Amino acid sequence: MKIVVASDSFKGCLSSAAVADAVARGIRRVSPSATVVKVPVADGGEGTVEALTVARGGVTVSVRAHDPLMREITAAYGVLPDGTAVIEMAAASGLPLLTAAERNPLVTSSAGTGELIADALRRGCRRLIIGLGGSATNDGGAGLLRALGVSLLDADGAPLPEGGAALARLSAIDWSGLDARLADCELLVACDVTNPLCGARGASAVYGPQKGATPPMVAQLDAALAHYALTARRLLGRNIAELPGAGAAGGLGAALLGFLHAELRSGIDLIVSEARLRDRLAGADLLITGEGRLDAQSRNGKAAYGILRAGRAAGVPVAAIVGQLDADRDEVLRDGFAAVCSLRELAASSADSVARAAELLELAAERVLFSPPRHEV
Repeated sequence: MKIVVASDSFKGCLSSAAVADAVARGIRRVSPSATVVKVPVADGGEGTVEALTVARGGVTVSVRAHDPLMREITAAYGVLPDGTAVIEMAAASGLPLLTAAERNPLVTSSAGTGELIADALRRGCRRLIIGLGGSATNDGGAGLLRALGVSLLDADGAPLPEGGAALARLSAIDWSGLDARLADCELLVACDVTNPLCGARGASAVYGPQKGATPPMVAQLDAALAHYALTARRLLGRNIAELPGAGAAGGLGAALLGFLHAELRSGIDLIVSEARLRDRLAGADLLITGEGRLDAQSRNGKAAYGILRAGRAAGVPVAAIVGQLDADRDEVLRDGFAAVCSLRELAASSADSVARAAELLELAAERVLFSPPRHEV
């Protein structure tokens, strides 16, 4: 029997690799002779670098960069055997790098993410995967552009300060210093957000509050991004405002897609492809996936459903092991999962399901193997 385990991390609990290890132990208790293939995955957000470097046998590179408040930190990204760099925006520009009191998208910068890209270019990487989850910024990618050599200037020709509020004073954009190596690069953006840059569905209104923006700050930031987009269109002839995904990561999508000509890809679909999951499904009898929570939103770009699509395309039954099931079980099964088991069902409480996650994953794997498929692939 061949079983492939391709799970996302259980956020704040176990990495995707640790989840796969625990599930494999449970499988081998039931079927010691089973061939277990572990393929850590992620949806393009937190854990993407670890998942792909483990799945592909890559390496992690640590460099000095700047956090959202321009403090020097050590941040990491991955390099795969084929030279592809895998960068998570959250590593240098993410919300977890700030305390609640420090969250202020008027001044936070995406420069650190640009520094990681610049380091990858120096190392010879010409294919980059950039995950946009967990942003602490709302600067339209201005910090990233500056880190790559672009000058953003006010009416007096002075460089703008960091942060989203400063974009209201943008008067000129000097591209002469842009890192020339970008011209030979393939940039892939792993993201499932399709919001435009501005307006009711834009970066500031939808995501600004979680980054510390009050209602007046949301209005200020939205106006600044609108001015940024108008200035870019006037000077460069590029309409970045309405691009699907321009509003991702506080407008970083606008910089990557509109200025650097990156390609927007579904996070989980890109990771499935890069992890070579379809190749590893050849001859498999079962595919086990999972994530910390399965709910009504999981169909919209989350890992479990991306893995389900891959399994069904390969004709392999797919079972899900999740931390918490917040969706109708019969509906989830009708979606095509052969079986579903949650750790919460096996634990005394939610806290217990977190504390004993590895142990419960082993037990859940046993139960999945003893559960007859409810639906055919």
